[in-house]
Amino acid sequence: MSGMDKNPRRGQGGQNKADGLGSNSEIGRKLKQYYDELVTEQVPDRFADLLRQLDTKESGSKKE
Repeated sequence: MSGMDKNPRRGQGGQNKADGLGSNSEIGRKLKQYYDELVTEQVPDRFADLLRQLDTKESGSKKE
């Protein structure tokens, strides 16, 4: 039995060794696509204003 792979699914089922995800590669690609789209979205003006206000308050409290 030596030399036999204990994981019978490894190397089967059209696994793409380049990405290492095997049958989950499509899920991985979709998640990456979603993340990339999310990261490139602009921050709404109201949210950016709130973040600036928070930074201002934190900077003021650190000086004291």
